[in-house]
Amino acid sequence: MTSDQLSKLYPVLENQHISLSSFGEGLIHETFMVECTDHKYILQGFNDAVFQFPDRIDHNLSLLYTQVEQNPLPFQLPLPILNRWGSGLSDCEGKKYRLFEFVQGKTLQQIDSLHQAFLAAQAYGEFADWAKVIDAHQMQETIPNFHRLDLRYEKLVEVTDSSKNLNEEESGILDFYLSQKPLTDWYLTQLENLPLRVMHNDTKINNLIFSKNLEKVEALIDLDTLMGGYLMYDFGDLVRTVACSLPETATQWDSIQLIPEVFSELLKGYWDGIKGFSTLAESRSILLGGEVMTLMMGLRFFTDHLQGNIYYRVSYPEQNFHRAKNQMIFLQSQQEQRERLNQIWEKITGLG
Repeated sequence: MTSDQLSKLYPVLENQHISLSSFGEGLIHETFMVECTDHKYILQGFNDAVFQFPDRIDHNLSLLYTQVEQNPLPFQLPLPILNRWGSGLSDCEGKKYRLFEFVQGKTLQQIDSLHQAFLAAQAYGEFADWAKVIDAHQMQETIPNFHRLDLRYEKLVEVTDSSKNLNEEESGILDFYLSQKPLTDWYLTQLENLPLRVMHNDTKINNLIFSKNLEKVEALIDLDTLMGGYLMYDFGDLVRTVACSLPETATQWDSIQLIPEVFSELLKGYWDGIKGFSTLAESRSILLGGEVMTLMMGLRFFTDHLQGNIYYRVSYPEQNFHRAKNQMIFLQSQQEQRERLNQIWEKITGLG
């Protein structure tokens, strides 16, 4: 897209001197910095190979504009800037684009302190509280069945039936995942009792922008997965990605474990955001949210490994197998520490 095309699409850029340059890593979307005389924006070239329903994303985000204006969050929630036709999604030469305000700050790949875990979880909790007035049933699925643990379990069973010649380690990991049917059944009972909420659904630490001194959250970003879900999804993915001693790509098997002190800070922060509206069933469900999300990702990694790495990008042939093993070990660590985590939960929530 040229600067002239951009200024014709967006009234905010009319009569501005515009320069465009590549920005960031752009692993999913093509991303550019748009610099004007006294303002900066981010332009994304939409990747509809990964997100196949951009109109659904645009629809979901459109439900947030009024709420942002009437009830601002304590941090920024950068929504697509509307083009001259009132849409957050623009077409140009067969491609779709979105324009955002640029947010100054720092992103983290992992925490450097317990306080950062608290701040991250608090921000996601505050978002859940803020979004509770929006009817989640109006949200469309941007990635169908994204967090449906039961369907991920069923898919592994289906793929296993046609998988042969597994080695001893593969068979052991498969047996572990198949042994998790009680957790999958528990998950299904939760769907009958939990209210559908507007969730971020991808609560990694790098989907937040912190201030330069890392003392507060400046913005919550990457809203493409925003849709209906459950509190245990967002809290659970925080546990999965922040409270583990090593990232999901690590292969130092003896060093992978849940860090209870980080879990505690995550729970304190998230509870600070949700305690005013969370039902008793929801409050109890988040305790096993980490297990649910870890199991789900482990199932996905192992299924992809058995299918020949057709979904997740790998840097070596065994990487999805190693990711599945990593998640298995982390899930075992959580389950071994259930009693301790329950004590932390009871202390923080004040619930029995």
